[in-house]
Amino acid sequence: MKTINPDIFKSYDIRGEVGKELDADIAERVGRTLADWLPNTGAVAVGRDMRSDSTELAAAVIKGLRKQGRNVIDVGLITTDMIYYAVGNDKLAGGAMVTASHNPGIYNGIKLCRDEARPLGLDNGLDQIRDAVIANKFNAASSIGNLTNKDIDDGWIQHVLSFINVKELKPLHLAVDAGNGMAGKIFPTIEKYLPYKIEEMYFKLDGTFPNHLANPLIPGTLHDMCAKIKTEKLDGGIAFDGDGDRAFLVDETGTILTGGAMSAIIAAYFLEKFPGANIVYDIRNSRIVPETILADGGHPVVNRVGHAPIKTKMREVDAPFGGEASGHFYFRDNWYADSGLIGAVVGLYAAAKSGLSLRQLREKYSPYFAIPETNYEVADKPAVINQIKAEFAEVPQREIDGVSVDWPDGWINVRASNTEPLLRLNAEFETKARLDEIVATVERIIATGQ
Repeated sequence: MKTINPDIFKSYDIRGEVGKELDADIAERVGRTLADWLPNTGAVAVGRDMRSDSTELAAAVIKGLRKQGRNVIDVGLITTDMIYYAVGNDKLAGGAMVTASHNPGIYNGIKLCRDEARPLGLDNGLDQIRDAVIANKFNAASSIGNLTNKDIDDGWIQHVLSFINVKELKPLHLAVDAGNGMAGKIFPTIEKYLPYKIEEMYFKLDGTFPNHLANPLIPGTLHDMCAKIKTEKLDGGIAFDGDGDRAFLVDETGTILTGGAMSAIIAAYFLEKFPGANIVYDIRNSRIVPETILADGGHPVVNRVGHAPIKTKMREVDAPFGGEASGHFYFRDNWYADSGLIGAVVGLYAAAKSGLSLRQLREKYSPYFAIPETNYEVADKPAVINQIKAEFAEVPQREIDGVSVDWPDGWINVRASNTEPLLRLNAEFETKARLDEIVATVERIIATGQ
């Protein structure tokens, strides 16, 4: 029997190098197992991104679902956030999106969700799917499921626009960088509804990412866009990742608004709509996020990193919004799912309502000095985390996800990767000198475990 590397089953999706770790046979098994596992009867939506092998892998997933008697709705080329819309809006049993997000072109993957766009991770179903795929054992099926095709682009755009009042937007001249990813197909559909003049950058779908990696978190990937904004004196821009479920705003100086700044801006907007609401944010997000929530009369709810934990916590506390430092923004009225396009549109709408420029908003919500999330290869991750806890034993600590150490003037979070021998460090302080001092201490401790 074929050997399957269990490590392609990540915390919240399936992802591997195509041809070596992931192929059509495995994708078909995933489809068959998903069909068996889903608790609700009914159809399953399948979408795909623009990678050269996504068509073949999506067809294999569809084949597997149908073999087990599931009706399938093929929604074609879409952004990842659109699979959540397809499942939630049509009350389907589940969905599968073939994508490797922002990973290089040699990779691909499959993201799965169940009814109401609830995510599947290793702690709530993906582990069972992994075991069944590897065992190659499926339920007996009495019939083949039907296949229908559906274009959901227009319905999705109307859903996105329902989050704002378009008439309150102010005209802007913006650059939009799709990074040759799926936003290049979807964003033109919304342009006609917005009072913006758009400079389209890298909208041609190309899963080899010939211009830059479609990951706005990596420094330098938005060099061309930022240069264009400054040279042509634009009002700002939007940068999407490869599968379109993350987006960052860029201000008129060509400076990117961090995930923390955007989380705070959008949180303030939702607290105006829903006074006193709970707002969820991840443990590595900027301190400005809980500070903003408290200042605006809301209740900050901190949670561990990852789309499945964030969505689960939002349902528990009925939060209208959740924000991650990584640029994933979640919305109760989007089935608690994340969306790059909704995040960008709501962010621009909040700016319009505030009367401030994007630069002014960035400055208002970026009072601290921080490092980008930094990874370190470590042989014994628990041992190093224990050393860090001991080093700062006199300082208040939290263990929501790894360890967070909280000083009056700043904080650090050190957490272990679920799938690699890596420790991830985030840090933020009121002054750069203090930031550099604490980071140097942490790096000295980490070096002992390398």
